[in-house]
Amino acid sequence: MNILVCITHVPDTTSRIAFSDNNTKFDKTGVQFIIGPYDDYALARAVELKEASGGKVTVLNVGEVETEPTIRKALAIGADEAIRVNAFPSDSYFVAKQIAEVAKQGNYDLILMGRESIDFNGGMVHGMVAEMLGMQSFSPVMSLEIEGDTAKISREIEGGKEKLEVKLPFVAGCQEPIAEWKIPNMRGIMSARTKPLNVVEPSDNSTMTAVAQYELPAPKGAVKMIDANNVEELVSLLKNEAKVI
Repeated sequence: MNILVCITHVPDTTSRIAFSDNNTKFDKTGVQFIIGPYDDYALARAVELKEASGGKVTVLNVGEVETEPTIRKALAIGADEAIRVNAFPSDSYFVAKQIAEVAKQGNYDLILMGRESIDFNGGMVHGMVAEMLGMQSFSPVMSLEIEGDTAKISREIEGGKEKLEVKLPFVAGCQEPIAEWKIPNMRGIMSARTKPLNVVEPSDNSTMTAVAQYELPAPKGAVKMIDANNVEELVSLLKNEAKVI
C-alpha cells in the first residue's frame, strides 16, 4: 500500500504566542515547533498499516527549509521518504493545491492528514484536496482498517458516530483514537538521517486569502467565587453579568 501523510509544522501548544510588524506577522522568536498533533495520529496509523501489510509511507509538508527538522522527526517515527514543497503555507487553498499536485504524481492508495492544523484550525484542506483529485473525503476519522481495496472507518458526527465502508483511494482527516502517538527511538532517529527528503518547487503561487492582522484573545477576567448554597446570587450573576441565561 502506498500511503501519503500530510503533516504541518506548528507551534508547540505550550509556546507563548506574540506578533510583530504591527500585528501582521507571527513572531517565531523562541517558539518550539512540532508535528501537528492531529497529523501525528494520521502518521502513527499509516506506520501501523505499513507494518501490518507492507508498502510505503511518504510524508509531505508544504513549508520552507525551517520545517525540515519536523519532517525528519516524521521519518524517524517510521515514514520511508519525505517531500517538502518549498513554499510558505500561505492559506488552505494554496496548501491543498500543492498537496493535490504531488498526489497526482504519486499514485497513492490512501491520503491521510490531521482533521485540522492547530495554528489556524481551518479544517478545510482534506476536503479541498479530495475535490481537486476527484476523490471522496472523510473527517474526522477515528478508526481505520484496510481489507484489500476497502477501508472500514468510523467518524464523529453530530450526536454520535458513523461507520462506513469506503473503496480506496480516498482522503481522511484523522483524530484520536485512530492510533497512539509514536515516539522515535534511537534506531529511527539514526535511520531518518539517510532517508530521502525531496524538495520540489510549488506548482503555482495562487492564494485565495491574505492576513490583514493578528489579534490575541482577550485576557481572562477575574474569577468570582460563589457559595455553593447561594443559588440566587449565582443565577443573578449568570443572568445580569455573564448574560448567558
